[in-house]
Amino acid sequence: MTTTQLRAVLVPDEGESARSADYFRSPHHLRAEGVTHSLVIDGGAGGSLRLPLIVRPIDGTPYQDAVSPYGYPGGVVDGLGEVAKEAVDWRSTELVSIFVRDRVSGPRCFAGGTARNEVFFIDPRLPLEFREMHRRHMRRNTRLGFVSSYQPACEASREEQEGFKEVYRQTMDRDGATSRYYFSAAYFEELFSSPAAWLATTHAPDGCVASAALVVSSDDVLHYYLGGTADAYLVRSPSKNLFVAMTELCSTQGMPLHLGGGMQPGDGLEAFKRGLSNMRSRLYTHEIICKPEVYARLTEGDGDGGYFPAYRAPPC
Repeated sequence: MTTTQLRAVLVPDEGESARSADYFRSPHHLRAEGVTHSLVIDGGAGGSLRLPLIVRPIDGTPYQDAVSPYGYPGGVVDGLGEVAKEAVDWRSTELVSIFVRDRVSGPRCFAGGTARNEVFFIDPRLPLEFREMHRRHMRRNTRLGFVSSYQPACEASREEQEGFKEVYRQTMDRDGATSRYYFSAAYFEELFSSPAAWLATTHAPDGCVASAALVVSSDDVLHYYLGGTADAYLVRSPSKNLFVAMTELCSTQGMPLHLGGGMQPGDGLEAFKRGLSNMRSRLYTHEIICKPEVYARLTEGDGDGGYFPAYRAPPC
């Protein structure tokens, strides 16, 4: 951990300074997410930390804040190690606050992160045995003619890409997802063209896409990033066969597969992923207040419900 005073600088370069070959800091993802800046913490001979950020106006005020792009981007850690947030002079950023989504495996950006929900992995180096119910459903689907496969997303046919988008849309509709999760055609084009993305698909016996997932490689981990199941085949749980294909993918790539977690602790989605996994961890975020006086004024003394920044908390 660093103990000397460091200075944070906000660079309006669309994340260029924080780019890497890892998907969540790749040009494809940063363009898709609309990243506007890089946060650079320069430790001189001690190294640097560079994070992609989306700078946003705070409605009704002259101020701005920033957030990491969606996913698990963390930052490019170049020798600086986990930075103590209190050891950084944030004033030159001119931001009220910064919310950082860290990577799911080290090195982390900052010390003392906030532990969020539990997440699950399939690690090909560890013993793996799916629950009996899952195995029974997988065998049944195989007998019925469901077929699973995976390939680089950029090599998938337009029909397969459109099939993915349709089952994803249907899943978001069923889940009552917010508009944030209805991505644009341009967003998907960036994803499909990334060399760090794979498309895994389970086809029904009639040839239609029953379930599909986009898997991306970032920081030596494969991430089950987006996925869904068609309404028409939901009763057959074809996503279970899809996880077999993704397990084969992580074995061939020699990387663990990050499944994510549930929508809420203890919900059915979390239980499902727990039953498929052989390793678990937690997500970490970092909440940085750059202008304490302004933050307190915007928050107006409440908002201690865990949402950050509190002045952006959705209404109850």
